[in-house]
Amino acid sequence: MISEKRINLACGNNKIEGYYGIDLIKTESADMQMDLEQFPWDIESESVEEIICSHYVEHTIDLIKFMDECYRIMKSEITDPDGKVHGATMKIIAPYYTSMRCWQDPTHKRAISEATFLYFNKAWRIANKLEHYGIVSDFDYVYGYDIAGDYASKHDEVRNFAIMHYFNVVNDIHVTLTKRKE
Repeated sequence: MISEKRINLACGNNKIEGYYGIDLIKTESADMQMDLEQFPWDIESESVEEIICSHYVEHTIDLIKFMDECYRIMKSEITDPDGKVHGATMKIIAPYYTSMRCWQDPTHKRAISEATFLYFNKAWRIANKLEHYGIVSDFDYVYGYDIAGDYASKHDEVRNFAIMHYFNVVNDIHVTLTKRKE
């Protein structure tokens, strides 16, 4: 059983330096081979402080099980050097639902938007009477975008309108989730 503090899930050949790389296929980058579709993972509960997962969640068969498993392995409390206490964090990067990148790959199982992550916040599920979904995860999150070149330099108002109304303005969504205390 591994107990690494910083892991790069589904790292492929692009493991982030300083992270323990896990992927289905043993590559030069991956430190460990693991099927991320088989639960539970061979990772200690409450052991991980930080997860990076780039371009995988759109491929997973069961996003609820994946998110709940990440929640299980993430620490509930981490103390920063400045004394601030918070839960572990997970950064997810995925093709945005209005991008051709989301739809061109036949191995993608789902589209990802900002709203996808609402379901992994307990207060939101309760407010929307969705407790019956059986989701365990409880994350706060913030997000940003990788904007297509043409729109990256536009005025905020123009860019925000384009994000809401046009396709292929956002390439990827970048989401940072923070584990809420159980």
